[in-house]
Amino acid sequence: MKSRITGHTVLTGLLGSPVAHSISPMMHNESFHQLGLDYAYLAFDVGTENLKTAVEGLKVLGVRGFNLTMPDKNLMAEYCDKLSPAAEIIGAVNTVVNDNGILTGHTTDGIGYMQAAKDAGFDLTGKTMTLLGGGGAATAICVQAALDGLKEIHVFNIKDQFFPRLQALVDKINDRTNCKVTLNDLADTSALKTAVGNSHILTNGTSVGMSPNTDGCLITDMSMFRPDLIVSDVIYNPEETKLLRLAREHGCRTFNGLYMLLYQGAAAFTLWTGKEMPVDIIKEKYFNR
Repeated sequence: MKSRITGHTVLTGLLGSPVAHSISPMMHNESFHQLGLDYAYLAFDVGTENLKTAVEGLKVLGVRGFNLTMPDKNLMAEYCDKLSPAAEIIGAVNTVVNDNGILTGHTTDGIGYMQAAKDAGFDLTGKTMTLLGGGGAATAICVQAALDGLKEIHVFNIKDQFFPRLQALVDKINDRTNCKVTLNDLADTSALKTAVGNSHILTNGTSVGMSPNTDGCLITDMSMFRPDLIVSDVIYNPEETKLLRLAREHGCRTFNGLYMLLYQGAAAFTLWTGKEMPVDIIKEKYFNR
């Protein structure tokens, strides 16, 4: 790394806390190297209490852009000068582009999911989805899927204190896209079974089933699984969650969240550089699949 840093090196990076575990620096720096770009990507442990100061500093330094991870995504939307359509609907940002001090916020998580679905061989345009969860990953998927032409999305979430806020987001998606989105109580198993029965794809957008709690699974009625149902999970650790294993054992086609991570990064890479990330090389070196 040291030998390729020059006086013209363009800085990009990641803000969030914690960030030491992130694979993003390896993905992006390898991509810069492969394409011969004089860019560098670093990770900075910055929480919400110092986010504004950090962002102002990065603007002064003239960084090209940066990613955001938890807990900074929502607050960053307030510090951007412009927002992409998806970021504006969600009210959260995971990628920022700096154009001469003008910060434009994007959300690429949903883009990553949709590309991962295509990579797995599934075109979801005009299809119906049942989506479990209403957190950051789930809402990013919901918005991008609606923007990308899904016909209908059934969202199921725990009916907690955040339920009304999620309903407001669903209403906004319905107002701004041609997709019909409905919000349901996850405890309503009858509605869930009906929705899955009418869906082409079932997606877990929650952390249920993630390591180390790998016994978790939101689907307990195995009759929901059928051979023509696609089942996906945003989780990639473990590589095959209990949900995906059960779905596979019942004949469903499945894919996990590993390539969602790759493709959300690839979308950010293109926003900063105008070039395509060499995803095949990155898959081989860092995803080993």
